[in-house]
Amino acid sequence: MKRLTPVVKEIGDNKFYIRPFSAFTAANMTGDLANVATPILAAIAPLVVKAVGSEDKKVLDTDVAEMAPSMQGAFSGLSGDKLERLSMKLLIEHQNISVETPESEKAKLLTKDLADELFCGEVEDMFVLMWYVIQVNFSGFFKKLAARFGLVGDLFQKAQTTPNTAPLT
Repeated sequence: MKRLTPVVKEIGDNKFYIRPFSAFTAANMTGDLANVATPILAAIAPLVVKAVGSEDKKVLDTDVAEMAPSMQGAFSGLSGDKLERLSMKLLIEHQNISVETPESEKAKLLTKDLADELFCGEVEDMFVLMWYVIQVNFSGFFKKLAARFGLVGDLFQKAQTTPNTAPLT
């Protein structure tokens, strides 16, 4: 069963087990994610276009190490309340993430207190985990959306190949 099979991701010394959301939870979160994701997608579009290249690759398969700085910059322009709410929904509320730390013998459910401890002083790692949760739950949605409205890469290519018009001086 898809919901019971976790995707394992390592961030630093911690191993995270991410289980997909239920279909209805993912549908509910799509609106929130779209509102918050618009500035993020604008910031990372050049990286996605570069990484995707071929049609068989998913839009959200781009390497998270390349994405993290752009994501952090995009997040900085968002309302703190919206970002905190989205973070809680993606990481805590639906109890879909467990974590195995070097100090633990087995994986524990990621709670607010545990997340505060793990990400205190290293909020960029929390953004990386959020990216992984988005990959696990929404990569097919973004791929289908891109196919429906034309490849972002085609638009980006056109923008890059438009002749330079030097100022008339």
